[in-house]
Amino acid sequence: MILAGGRQYETSMQDKLLAELEERLNATLAGPGLDPETVITAIDALGRRVEAGEFDRQLAALQIDGAEQYKEMAVRLLRRDHLEFKFRTELGAEFRRDYTTCPPAGLRPLRVLARPLGVLLHIAAGNADGLPAFSVAEGLVTGNINILKLPQADNGLSLSILNAVLEIEPRLADYLYVFDTPSSDLGAIKKMADLSDGIVVWGGETAVAAVRRFAHPGTRLIEWGHRLSFAYLSGQRPDEELKALAEHIVATRQLLCSSCQVIYLDTGDFGAVRSFCDRFWPILEQAAKANRPATVGAVAELTLRTYTDKLESILDGGKPKPWSSPLCSLIPKEDSALELSPMFCNVLVKPLPRERIIPVLRKAKPYLQTAGLGCEPGQREDLLNLLVRAGITRVTHPGSMSESVPGEAHDGAYPLQRYLRIVDVEL
Repeated sequence: MILAGGRQYETSMQDKLLAELEERLNATLAGPGLDPETVITAIDALGRRVEAGEFDRQLAALQIDGAEQYKEMAVRLLRRDHLEFKFRTELGAEFRRDYTTCPPAGLRPLRVLARPLGVLLHIAAGNADGLPAFSVAEGLVTGNINILKLPQADNGLSLSILNAVLEIEPRLADYLYVFDTPSSDLGAIKKMADLSDGIVVWGGETAVAAVRRFAHPGTRLIEWGHRLSFAYLSGQRPDEELKALAEHIVATRQLLCSSCQVIYLDTGDFGAVRSFCDRFWPILEQAAKANRPATVGAVAELTLRTYTDKLESILDGGKPKPWSSPLCSLIPKEDSALELSPMFCNVLVKPLPRERIIPVLRKAKPYLQTAGLGCEPGQREDLLNLLVRAGITRVTHPGSMSESVPGEAHDGAYPLQRYLRIVDVEL
């Protein structure tokens, strides 16, 4: 389905609607613009509808573990207080008010305007249900017209959410276009890109590289690629901290960019790594037993990984892995490279002495995101500085690596700032 001008159309109407799109966009750009308060009010009302259970059936149909937590997170992100705090933090409460600067040396003053970039094309990844709608919400709150190319794996949730927003606030209709164009239809996607002032792309290297190939050189590319995160533990950590880390690993199934893929230990001794596994294993296994997968897909995934482990065990001479069960595993490795784990509660454990933090992590600098740091208070600042200099953009406690905080940056940048342009007017 296609959403344009507040109306739904069949996919067969794509070419006709794309041919008319430039005229529609120009007419909207010639209008009075979009007030952020209008958008915030509409999104807050949407959040109340989500909280009241209006989308519960669709959320249940996703068959994802932790659906209730997913709903709670969505409600929190859609609340007025969250949106206003995010707005103030990223842009300042008065960003739409023009101001005047007075350059030195007697030069003429400048009037400075912060304005929407114009038209944003959102190319969303299919690995996070509802993400396309959140991406569009950020474009709307900054006053932009938004064209959304739905991922092929989208299950209709994004379109339902955006239709609900238009029911709440019909004035947003001219600022929202949704196309279910397949990624193989490069001609149609290029038409959307040519009409856009910025392209917001979510996904891995292949998706980003494809957008770079067809985007006009003057178009702003706003890339939100895949990232890797890890825990870094120094010294003897308390059981409470390790329990929180285990619960984080199990709750996220290591599927998020902020999920712990590797547990790094501040040591160069592989014997210390194995000793840590001995201690952490019952904590992880208990967390996994307390939060067993509830969906068919997750159970199938665990079954497949258990079978793979058995095959690998046979290839290794039939030796059983000491830290493995059908629900989870610890995989100690002697190298220190940051890499993606097997996921689904199968976490890597590696040595990384602090003096090796920068040379090791810099090799993965395009992918660094969250570090869950556990250490003594007197060492925290030194370790924090090393992690930041290596390229980490977010540091949390080990158990809260995937908790979302209002107003925090995304991969080292404030998204809303990237959706604006600054205009200087000589007086």
